[in-house]
Amino acid sequence: MAGKLKSVAVYCGHQFGNSPEFARDAEKIGTELAKNGIRIVFGGGNVGLMGTVASAALRAGGHVIGVSTHHVIALQEPAHEGIDVEIVDGVNERKQKMFEQADGFIILPGGTGTLNELTDIMTMQQIGETTKPLFFMNTNHFWAPFARLLIHMKDCGFFVRPEDYNMHSATTPEELLKKVLNY
Repeated sequence: MAGKLKSVAVYCGHQFGNSPEFARDAEKIGTELAKNGIRIVFGGGNVGLMGTVASAALRAGGHVIGVSTHHVIALQEPAHEGIDVEIVDGVNERKQKMFEQADGFIILPGGTGTLNELTDIMTMQQIGETTKPLFFMNTNHFWAPFARLLIHMKDCGFFVRPEDYNMHSATTPEELLKKVLNY
């Protein structure tokens, strides 16, 4: 059974990316979170890695909550079937609802939306608004360029200090899940 994390927000792409490992890892994470009784909060869509995580968790008997916007549902991606999806007015309200419902955050590969959600959490950690943990699934070293950018920011004198963050990284789903379950 899980440690103190009862609910995690999973941020990831609404596409699959160009590596089958992205979907493989998303499926393993969704399945194992569900098997360990950890509720998943996600963007609500039924496509890409988001859909993969949710579908895997549902197949494993997990509890999944979706939060999406009117715009996303109408124009880009239908809501995932089989779960309750809360529809909100805009992206900022969506991020706030997801943040409120999560004890921690898992970041899988994704695009600019995933990056936006990630940097919001990091900023809140940096200024002391949250200590909720952030877990990176670094499939195929996807997040390595981002880590190098943070080092570059620090080297250029911008306020990036590792001690300000509660971040954990893993290169396999098993390693990530162990960190989440033992947190």
